[in-house]
Amino acid sequence: MDLILWRHAEAEELTGHGAEDSALDLARRLTARGEKRAVRMAEWLNRQLPDSTRILSSPARRCEQTALALGHKFKTYGDLAPGATPAQLLALAQWPSSRMPILVIGHQPTLGQTIAQLLHLQESDCAIKKGAVWWLRSREKEGQVEAIVVTVQSPEFL
Repeated sequence: MDLILWRHAEAEELTGHGAEDSALDLARRLTARGEKRAVRMAEWLNRQLPDSTRILSSPARRCEQTALALGHKFKTYGDLAPGATPAQLLALAQWPSSRMPILVIGHQPTLGQTIAQLLHLQESDCAIKKGAVWWLRSREKEGQVEAIVVTVQSPEFL
């Protein structure tokens, strides 16, 4: 299966007394620069993604805006909100058994932790740049499922 992880594009900062308020965090919007980069990455993804790709998004406004740039239907899941675990993400994506490619639009550190887990990295987290995409594929080798990196793309290089 293909698992494509897309970190939301650049969003407004949350400052002041509301910095601890999860409702305010979920309402943060993309910046103008973030919107442009989301569109640039969406254009690239639209040339690459199979038609059968399922798109899953965090309910955070910045993730929904990133998803909207694709112009395809997507579903939001509370299990992908900030603070989600790699186990929640992988369960929603049905890794590694899904018959269709899955695109997940979410947050750090969840995306980086998921990549680190799947690739058996020494660190428990992998840094993911805002707006970047990591495309992973599962394969079976010697009776074990492993993840391989198909590509990593960053919007400033498109």
